[in-house]
Amino acid sequence: MQTKFRIREAGAEDVPAILELVKQLADYEKLRHLVSASEEDFRRFGFGEESYYRVLLAEWNGKDGHQAVGFALYFFTFSTFLGRPTLYLEDLFVVPEFRGRGIGKALLKQLAQIALEKECGRMEWAVLDWNEPAIRFYQSIGAKPLRGWVTYRMLREDLLRLVQEKF
Repeated sequence: MQTKFRIREAGAEDVPAILELVKQLADYEKLRHLVSASEEDFRRFGFGEESYYRVLLAEWNGKDGHQAVGFALYFFTFSTFLGRPTLYLEDLFVVPEFRGRGIGKALLKQLAQIALEKECGRMEWAVLDWNEPAIRFYQSIGAKPLRGWVTYRMLREDLLRLVQEKF
């Protein structure tokens, strides 16, 4: 049986589709007002001189050709305790009308394969605490919530203020 979708590594030509999926994710999470990224940002930081992230793109094979219906944006960090890289999944999203067809699981399976090939000690990501469907899905594949850690964030203006602070 032939699957109706494929997962592939995204290239610079996929930036418009990636940004559109990011906006759909932001709509789903009710955070669209926070999206300021542009196609140029995605090109520069993902496909420019230095690459800060990678994307797996899920495409549905329909009557009009391949349509981008999901993505996983990831990058690598490093675990000092394990002495190995960590694959960090920044975002995973499947367009709602294409959920339940194995696309999300296929994206995670390919990410797990990449993590193993890169000798990662682990794969990590965050999920909004209200996103019960995602939490159930992640737990169904064996992911466990990390207890006892609080995520901190500094926005650009916080970074600027810290750098300018006199000691």
